[in-house]
Amino acid sequence: MKLFVTGGAGFIGSNYVRWVLANSDDEVTVYDALTYAGNLATLEDVKRQYEKRFRFVHANICDLVPLEAAMAAHDAVVHFAAESHVDRSIDGPGDFIQTNVVGTFTLLQETLRHWHSLDRPAQAEFRFHHISTDEVFGSLGSTGLFSEDTAYAPNSPYSASKAASDHLVRAWYETYGLPCLVTNCSNNYGPYQFPEKLIPHMIIKGLAHEPLPVYGDGKNIRDWLYVEDHVAALVAVLERGRIGETYNVGGRNERTNLQVVETICALLDRAAPSDRGPRHRTISFVKDRPGHDRRYGIDAAKIERELGWRAAETFETGLAKTVTWYLENRPWWQNILDNGYKVQRVGLSHAPA
Repeated sequence: MKLFVTGGAGFIGSNYVRWVLANSDDEVTVYDALTYAGNLATLEDVKRQYEKRFRFVHANICDLVPLEAAMAAHDAVVHFAAESHVDRSIDGPGDFIQTNVVGTFTLLQETLRHWHSLDRPAQAEFRFHHISTDEVFGSLGSTGLFSEDTAYAPNSPYSASKAASDHLVRAWYETYGLPCLVTNCSNNYGPYQFPEKLIPHMIIKGLAHEPLPVYGDGKNIRDWLYVEDHVAALVAVLERGRIGETYNVGGRNERTNLQVVETICALLDRAAPSDRGPRHRTISFVKDRPGHDRRYGIDAAKIERELGWRAAETFETGLAKTVTWYLENRPWWQNILDNGYKVQRVGLSHAPA
C-alpha cells in the first residue's frame, strides 16, 4: 500500500511510521507541519534506512494546494495530525479549532475528491483512518468504562475539538460514502513522546532531581496504553476493520496520576540513583487543571473480539521500557530542551488567547 500519514513526525505517528516501514513493504508519505511538537529528527534514521519507501512533505493539513499535490496516488489516509495537549488548549483554544476541526474538514474534502478520482477497484480498497482520543467521552465515575456507544461529553477545548473531528469523519462516511474508520485510544506513552506530557515530563524532571508537580490530589485516573501496542491496534484496524466502524483501543491499565509518578520515581532510583535520596520525596501537589476529568477507562472488548488485538504490555513492563528509552536517548529530548522548549506549566489561564 501507499500510505498518506498526517502528523507522522509526532509521537504516535512516528511510532506508526517506524513500525509500518520495518514490518511491511508499504510506502509511506509523512505530511506534517512540524509545529512545536513535530520533530523531524525522530524520523532521521527511518529516512536513511527506508529511503526508497519514505517521503516527507512539510505542509499544513489546512492548506489545500499542497495537500492536493501530495495525496495523489495513495491508497489510504491515516490521520494523526492534531494539537493534542489539554493544558495548551486551555490557554490557546484557537490553534486546536484550526488544526483539529478546520484541518480535518480540509483533509476530508481533499480525500473525498481523491477517492472519487479512483477507479472502482481502488475505491473499494481505499481507507480513511482517523485517530482520536477517549477524552471525547468526558469523565467517568468510580465505575464503568467507555464503549463505542458512550455519548460524547468533552470537557476541554482539546477534547471538544477532537469530538468535532470525529463527528466530521462520521458525517463524510454517512453522507458521501467515504470509507472511514475511527479509533479512540486511551493515554499513550513510550519512546519519542514530547516532554510536555506527564510521563516524559516526570522522567526528565526526575533525572534532574527537580520537584515533581502532581495536579490536585493526584487521584485522577487514566488508562495507560504503550504506544507500540497502540500501533499494532491501528495496523489491525486499517487492515481488517469494518468500514464505518469505531474501535476503542485501551491498555486495561488504569492508574492514578500519583501512582504513575511514584512508579517513575522507583524506576529512576534503580536505574539512575541519586545521592540526594529517593525521588518520591520531591513529589508536590499543585493547583489542579481547570475542568480536569476525574477518570477515563476504555472497554476494548470490540477490537479484542473482532480483530484479535490485545495490549501486550502491562503498565509496569511498558513504563520500564519507556524509562530505559529516555535514559538511553538523552540527545533526542535534550535537543528539544536546548532549542527553546521550557518544561513549565501552562493551562491555568481563564482568558484564552
